[in-house]
Amino acid sequence: MIHGTHNAEHDERNEHIQIYVNGEFLPRKDAKISVFDSGYLVGDGIWEGIRLHKGKLVFIEEHLKRMWQAAKATGITLKWTKEELMGLIHQVLLINKMEDHVHIRVMVTRGIKKTPSQDPRLTISGPNLVIIAEHKKASEESRKKGISLFTSTIRRGSPDYLDPKLNCHSKLHEVQALIQAIEAGADEALMLDVNGFVSTCNATNFFMVMEGEVWTSTGEYCMNGITRAKVIEACHRNNIPCYQKNFSLYDVYSADEAFVTGTFGGLTPVNQIDGKNIINSGNESYVEKLSKLYQDLIQEDIDKK
Repeated sequence: MIHGTHNAEHDERNEHIQIYVNGEFLPRKDAKISVFDSGYLVGDGIWEGIRLHKGKLVFIEEHLKRMWQAAKATGITLKWTKEELMGLIHQVLLINKMEDHVHIRVMVTRGIKKTPSQDPRLTISGPNLVIIAEHKKASEESRKKGISLFTSTIRRGSPDYLDPKLNCHSKLHEVQALIQAIEAGADEALMLDVNGFVSTCNATNFFMVMEGEVWTSTGEYCMNGITRAKVIEACHRNNIPCYQKNFSLYDVYSADEAFVTGTFGGLTPVNQIDGKNIINSGNESYVEKLSKLYQDLIQEDIDKK
């Protein structure tokens, strides 16, 4: 069985979902896009993963802000306002009768190309928009079990050639890192930055706990994760020392606890890194404490809408 932060409980309703593709609602098996799509041809696109909790799109303002920033950075002209895109997402949820424990993937590519090419001037359509909403509840078994990490030789890129903050379709280097980890017998990959400091994981952000302090990377070489930011906010609100700093594998191997964060899985404990067990010798679990504080922030966001 595949084990990792994206493990979800099986839900047969997903076999019959309707997917939004450029103004149409299509059954899962019929949801297709042209082979000349720029996202397929050269990974030229951006995306967001959003959670629906109790009928509310959680932290939607932050997700839309990040998408609009990515579009501006990549020169993709969005033909919708944020309000219009939210309306389309709600249409998808309505037609699929979805209210809770839903994961939404919003994908925008530059459009259809005249011919296979990187050149954006050969794009002959407006941007393509696909919205996939699935009934997805994170596996409690996976959360309780925790995950193992393997440090990949694939580095997180420097901001001057592919900024790690950009949530784009070009994910091959992260896939390569994950393949290394899987082949090494781990669940997911830990990735270092170009200077050799711990940066992030292939699909989640990394945190460690050392003597009552929560550490995460500087943020210069990792995805600017929404959940990452919320965990940092939860720490600051509750007087938990939290530092965005450079640290190495030397520090990680002696950590009291480690965990990763992501929109889908929330906080997932890490129990082994490069074959070394991460054993909490303290009286309390920071992962459990921060998970509860993170859930409080979700509830606060739901209540304010």
